[in-house]
Amino acid sequence: MSPDSNLYDALIIGGGPAGSTAALVMARAGLRVRLLERTPFPRFHIGESLLPRNFALFRELGLLDVLEGVPKVDKYGAEFILGSGGEPSLFPFTMSLLGSETMSYNLERAPFDTRLLETARQAGAEIREGVAVRKILRLEDGNVEVATDEGNVAARFLVDASGQSTLLGKHLKIRSVLPHLKKIAYFGHFENVWRRPGVEGGYIVIVVCEEGWFWMIPLDETRTSIGLVMHEHVARKVGLPADQMLAWGISRCPEVRQRTAGANFPTETHVLADFSYRCAPYAGPGYFLAGDAATFIDPIFSTGVCMGMMSGAEAGRAIIAAVQRGEDLESLRRRYIRFVMGSSSTFFRLVEMYYDHSFRELFLNGQGPLQVHRAAMAILSGWVFPRPPFALRWRFALLSLFTRINRFVPLVPRRERFSLFAE
Repeated sequence: MSPDSNLYDALIIGGGPAGSTAALVMARAGLRVRLLERTPFPRFHIGESLLPRNFALFRELGLLDVLEGVPKVDKYGAEFILGSGGEPSLFPFTMSLLGSETMSYNLERAPFDTRLLETARQAGAEIREGVAVRKILRLEDGNVEVATDEGNVAARFLVDASGQSTLLGKHLKIRSVLPHLKKIAYFGHFENVWRRPGVEGGYIVIVVCEEGWFWMIPLDETRTSIGLVMHEHVARKVGLPADQMLAWGISRCPEVRQRTAGANFPTETHVLADFSYRCAPYAGPGYFLAGDAATFIDPIFSTGVCMGMMSGAEAGRAIIAAVQRGEDLESLRRRYIRFVMGSSSTFFRLVEMYYDHSFRELFLNGQGPLQVHRAAMAILSGWVFPRPPFALRWRFALLSLFTRINRFVPLVPRRERFSLFAE
């Protein structure tokens, strides 16, 4: 603990999974940590499907009890299917080339995030909810200060886990949107959506169309989160108010329409700009960026919570090394930046490939030579930290080559494209 009672070892902005995990790791190590969250918990949030790597992190941090009492469904894999219907492609996590965990969870974020934040509080972190950061006053190694609703707060280091608000990214003018991944998401919670029997009923379902894709995530015995992610320029062409877009998409998609035929639709839906971006460099003098405050990746493969918690834990460990062991700050920053870059760049590349119809044909085929399909499943399970091992990297490169070849020479049976405008 710092000898100056007014100086915290770390100040964290944001109480989502990234911020809570960073606070938990540092508080357990004995650091004096303050976390500011502008919204009182619990609060609604999407990003409701976790990866097996997340489950492994829960074990590593002794957090399995955090999941107790949180509405959730066991998740043993994923289902991908064209919007026109047909035979689905089922991908159990047991298909993964690497990794010790073969399951994870779909869950409701509000109670999960609340439990995680409370665990950080119990570990010794000072948590202030309903308190917003208004301005960054100073940002130097060992000397940061911010203005908040409750006055100024000073600390040795700042962890920005403010999510898509990207407080530091905007302050430093380093937020860079990726123009080819500008999406809009429309979503809500439905009751009594049809599910597959047995463990496959807990799979996250991805329904593919030319304009984007739908997610269908079982949250508990009756509720299912359904969202439509569309290319921004395409969504504008529809010409409907945002609160009507999800219903419009479902009505135009035979597969989703069939699964929701007996469902109760929500009275309220939500909309969110789903623009992928980076805020590089992910660490600098006095700061570390974690979770969505560092980079946001198209949610097609449910990487958000995993990326947030993994980067939050890593940022916490870097600050512990600096404060308690006096390790070189430049080296710690370079290592952290490599951690975020090495993992997120793999997810970004897979997302970019996903919007290529040639890749979709290969992926939906469900198998390939030299275990490339199992390597893809390992990446989708989250085994990419701090960077994918060589066994995944060379197979991923081979899959990219197959994608290019398949555009001109069929390597798998062709699949007809499906458009929401076709009906």
